[in-house]
Amino acid sequence: MTLKFIQELNFRLSEHPSVVYYRWSPTQSWGSTWMFLITSISAYIAVSVTLHVFLLLLRRRKPVPLGPIPALHSLAMALLSATIFAGILSSSVAEIRDTRWFWRRSKTPFQWLLCFPLGTRPSGRVFFWSYVFYLSRFLHIFRTFFTILRNPQKLPHFQIFNHSILICMSFLWLEFSQSFQVLAILSMTLVFATVYGYRFATEVGLQKSSSFPLVMLCQIILVVTNLGWHVGVLVLHFLKGGCNGMGAWVFNTVLNSFVLLLVLNFYVKKCLSERDFAASGVEGKAATSEISYKLLKLGSIVRKWD
Repeated sequence: MTLKFIQELNFRLSEHPSVVYYRWSPTQSWGSTWMFLITSISAYIAVSVTLHVFLLLLRRRKPVPLGPIPALHSLAMALLSATIFAGILSSSVAEIRDTRWFWRRSKTPFQWLLCFPLGTRPSGRVFFWSYVFYLSRFLHIFRTFFTILRNPQKLPHFQIFNHSILICMSFLWLEFSQSFQVLAILSMTLVFATVYGYRFATEVGLQKSSSFPLVMLCQIILVVTNLGWHVGVLVLHFLKGGCNGMGAWVFNTVLNSFVLLLVLNFYVKKCLSERDFAASGVEGKAATSEISYKLLKLGSIVRKWD
C-alpha cells in the first residue's frame, strides 16, 4: 500500500503528461509575457502604497485585526513550498535519468543542476515546477499587505522591493532557461516550508517564538547558499564551455550580493558596537541582554526582506 502510494505520488510529481510536456510560452503559460510581469509588479506596488495611504488618512494607529488569515496564509505557503520542493526534486531525478546520455561525458549530475547546457529550452519537468514557483510568488506578496495592516504607520519598502525582485527573478529563470534555478528553488522552497511552518505554529500558539528567531537564521543561510550557487555557475561557465541564461545570472548575482552586503554590514556594525559596549566594563546580565537585543535587531532587518 505504501509503495503504491509512493509510486502514484512520484507519477503526479514528475511523470504526469502536464508535467513532462510542459512548455513556457505565452499561449500555454498564464503570466508568461513581459507586459504581465510589468503590470503585475506595478499593481502590487500601487496597491501596497494605496493601502498604506488609506490607513494614514483614516489616522489608524493600531494594528488592523486579521484573525486567522495570517496563520492560514502561512499554512498555505508552507504546504505549497513543500509540494514544489518535492516536485522539483523528483523531476530533477527523472530529468537527469532521461537526459544524462546527452551530457554525461562533460558534466556530473550536480554540475548539470548548476549549469544547464547552452541552448536549453524552458520546457519539461523542472520548468513546470519552476513555473509553479513563479506563480507562488503572487501568493507570497500577501504578506506585505498583512505587514501594512499590522503596522499602518510604516510602509515596508524593503519587503515590497524584495517581493517585486523575486517575481521578476523567477520570471527571468523561465524566460532565459537560467542555470542553477533548480538548486535555487530547492533551497528557497525548503527554507519557505520551514519558515512558514514555524510561523503557522507560532501564530496558532503551538510554538513559542525564540529569542534567536528561526526565521532570521534560515534567511541568512538562504542568502549565503544562493550566493554560493552563483559562484558555482560562474566557475562552470568558464570551465565547461558555457552555461545557459548567463544574462539573467548577472541580474540575480547583483541582487543576492546586495542583500548579503546589507546583512553583513549591519552585523559588522553591531559587532563593533558590542565590542565598545564590552569595553565599557558592563558585564553579566546587562551584556547578555545587549547581545540578545542586537540579535533581535538583526532579525528585524533580515525579516524586512521576507
